Amino acid sequence: MTDNSTGRRTTAGGVLGAATVAMGLIAGVFYIFACAVMPSLARSDDRVFIEVMQNINDVIQNPVFFLSFMGALVLTAVSAWQLRGSGGLRRWVWAALLAYVLAFVFTVAVNIPLNNELADAGAPARIADPAAVRDRFEDPWVTWNVVRALLCTIALGCLARALVLYGRLNRRQASAYLASAAGSSASR
Repeated sequence: MTDNSTGRRTTAGGVLGAATVAMGLIAGVFYIFACAVMPSLARSDDRVFIEVMQNINDVIQNPVFFLSFMGALVLTAVSAWQLRGSGGLRRWVWAALLAYVLAFVFTVAVNIPLNNELADAGAPARIADPAAVRDRFEDPWVTWNVVRALLCTIALGCLARALVLYGRLNRRQASAYLASAAGSSASR
């Protein structure tokens, strides 16, 4: 941990907290798709499934989502850099970063291309074989979304652990400072 005169310790805690919140939001998005959105859509006919997923994939591309999706990555990376000299605390943040980078890569390499293929299929009413379009999309998308949800939940758990350790470390350092200040001749 660095000294407080640079303001780095306070900034590090704020960045770690923000990374944890952003990761929680993204883990929640993937989780709700895994346990509610996709199982609900599984009950729909092929054209409805395709139309709803096309709409979701269009609507989710907005600044609020991108802020948390990219923010989880950037904030976790900045936190890992800020806490690089913090021993065990650092390991939790790096583990979170690794888990989220994997989820990010799977999103870019698998889920987004599947979304693009679904969009390229065109208007659901005009698709000649909607069952085939759905078959190429649904199972792989759902599988990799579950993987993303698990990785982001792991990343969230690691960041939460790092936040707890960060708080304990700061309390110990504050207690040590107060004890040394109480015993110094300058305080008398």
